[in-house]
Amino acid sequence: MKREDVSTISFVAHGEPASKTNQRRLVMHKSKPRFIKSAKALSFLKAFSLQVPRCDPLMEGDVSVTMTIYYASRRPDLDESVVLDAMQGCVYQNDRQVKEKHIYWALDKDDPRVEVSVDLR
Repeated sequence: MKREDVSTISFVAHGEPASKTNQRRLVMHKSKPRFIKSAKALSFLKAFSLQVPRCDPLMEGDVSVTMTIYYASRRPDLDESVVLDAMQGCVYQNDRQVKEKHIYWALDKDDPRVEVSVDLR
């Protein structure tokens, strides 16, 4: 997506993100324990990467993010961290640019998704 004086990027990504507490798993590698992303987190990241718009150039400077995460059940905690990480290199350079967040939890058993709006501040 070519960005010429566009100060807002909005999109919907279908799928349910893994929470930070559930996005890592412990495995043994050469007799040493290592933490790697869980299968759910890897699956979400792959699906998300196919749905997120690619900004050219990437947003520079501070940004504000508004996000509604629609979960398939009431069980998951609200956690936007994997989504913010996944937007790095696609929408902005680094999630440290996010200086304001408005994050909402919602329920949609039939269509879990993330609705995202990123605004230049």
